[in-house]
Amino acid sequence: QVQVVESGGGSVQAGGSLRLSCRASGYMHSTYCVGWFRQAPGKEREGVAALDDDGRTHYADSVKGRFTVSKDYSVNTLYLQMNSLKPEDTAMYYCATDHCVYGMISPLGGDEYNYWGQGTQVTVSS
Repeated sequence: QVQVVESGGGSVQAGGSLRLSCRASGYMHSTYCVGWFRQAPGKEREGVAALDDDGRTHYADSVKGRFTVSKDYSVNTLYLQMNSLKPEDTAMYYCATDHCVYGMISPLGGDEYNYWGQGTQVTVSS
């Protein structure tokens, strides 16, 4: 059973930075895609960033140039470096993953991922 655990959330002032971590275990396949999603109260889930099995990255327009997704294969951990944070970045952030071959059809859609973490809260104050 694949397990996904996020960490690194917290409170920060606008303009600050945070780095989220996502560690997954129990994979049965050798190739998989990973994505970061967020959901603010009263809003729909939004895809933030994704990393394909072949290394391609995808970002929502709202975070391009500010957020960077990366992976440390030695410890099977995905990271989301968030810089220049804005109050509108405040949300619960979730990591999701699943087996894939040459990426997902919709990397930031979320529907193709079957394994999700419990989320980590990010709060950005103005």
